[in-house]
Amino acid sequence: MGRDVPWIIYDGDCAFCTSSANWLARRLHRRKGPNARLVPWQFIDLTALGTTAERTQREALWVSPEGTIYGGAAAFAQWLKFRGGPFEIAGYAMDLPVIHALAAAVYGLIAKNRHRMPGGSPACALPPPGFDPAQPGTKSL
Repeated sequence: MGRDVPWIIYDGDCAFCTSSANWLARRLHRRKGPNARLVPWQFIDLTALGTTAERTQREALWVSPEGTIYGGAAAFAQWLKFRGGPFEIAGYAMDLPVIHALAAAVYGLIAKNRHRMPGGSPACALPPPGFDPAQPGTKSL
């Protein structure tokens, strides 16, 4: 893919997502070596990455330099592993089945309610299933 650092892809139209990604980036900043790059999905070619706008509206993504994509809680686990140190241990712990299931459930709950979270707004709400702004007559927000 031509990238030398992982990307964290998030919804740049969502104030909660943007502030959360920036908050995490400050805390997971590596003192040595490269850091993951924050990229709003609205500014990249998602098809070239092998994903869709629908997916990126529902979950943050971790895209490795090789192009492997992880979403939601698994993306966060990858970021922790990449950060290293004690964070790496937490990232590997998130791969354990029970912890992974719990992390995925918590992530899903937060993502579904992100418009209600601190800093969230009605613009942060996820579109309903079947919503396509390019197609007249589809479900509306």
